[in-house]
Amino acid sequence: MQINTLRERLRALGAAPAHEQRVLRLWAQARPQDSGKRRLEDFMPKAVREALPAFEAELNGLATLRSKHPAEDGSARLLVALADGQTVESVLLPRDGLCVSTQVGCAVGCVFCMTGREGLLRQVGSAEIVAQVALARRLRPVKKVVFMGMGEPAHNLDNVLEAIELLGHEGGIGHKNLVFSTVGDTRVFERLPQGRVKPALALSLHTTKPALREQLLPRAPRISPDDLVALGEHYARATGYPIQYQWTLLAGINDGDDELDGIVRLLQGKYAVLNMIPYNSVDGLDFQRPSWERAAEIARHLHRRGVLTKLRQSAGQDVQGGCGQLRARAAQPAEQPVHLIRRYA
Repeated sequence: MQINTLRERLRALGAAPAHEQRVLRLWAQARPQDSGKRRLEDFMPKAVREALPAFEAELNGLATLRSKHPAEDGSARLLVALADGQTVESVLLPRDGLCVSTQVGCAVGCVFCMTGREGLLRQVGSAEIVAQVALARRLRPVKKVVFMGMGEPAHNLDNVLEAIELLGHEGGIGHKNLVFSTVGDTRVFERLPQGRVKPALALSLHTTKPALREQLLPRAPRISPDDLVALGEHYARATGYPIQYQWTLLAGINDGDDELDGIVRLLQGKYAVLNMIPYNSVDGLDFQRPSWERAAEIARHLHRRGVLTKLRQSAGQDVQGGCGQLRARAAQPAEQPVHLIRRYA
């Protein structure tokens, strides 16, 4: 389901732009359609007013809670059912954040990520993306939305940008608190600057070595780390938001001194922050995370060399809600072991 389809249906009932905006605003903010000081009878066309109960029920049915799995850190993994019975997972994050899914499955196939092992089942419509936010807001406040759940947002670009525009306007979320995460697709750098809502950008880097990146992200666009950072820097300067570079720390693969030298070469002096995320364990994968002491040492080393680095402890790891751990758990395919990749010299 697309947001534009919802708009067209409201207009066909006689809704003016102000009526349309009100209906979508209340939905995205998880407020009842009859809320507010003014009575619907005083300003809403009769045909729209009469259709609202069924319309509201349909909107609420776009994403329904199948199960909730609270974590010790205050986050919670949500198994969300879509109207056709497919499922995605979203994660309530500490400090009023929400991680949403943009695809059922994922085609990129990052070797350290559970989502990609299922392949891509289907796209998530723009209205279904917003519905995840509305669902989460019925549970707790949401002031930040990160598009880092199941799927590659760049592979569902039209729907994701349509959802971002609604969330940044009717949804009442600050534009810099909408975070578009991608492995790096040139279409992103063409389309994002054209939108009325320009989200913050998170780029999955994971290594400074082109050949290793092709192994870690086997079906990502063939864009080198150097070119990716150059595109990111241009977007950061244009929007005024620093780029968030994502780096999943894999012991013995991308945590060596050679990689640290490469990070300094790429990111020193850039308008950026490097998010280092120790690998979150996934059933069937034999990657390992470095010790927390080693990860902290890496972060301190990069800080000293002029790279703003944040060592991230993924939220919800104890309930399989951390980065790389999400999947459509109602449909679990047979799992095949994935073996470690040798470090490149």
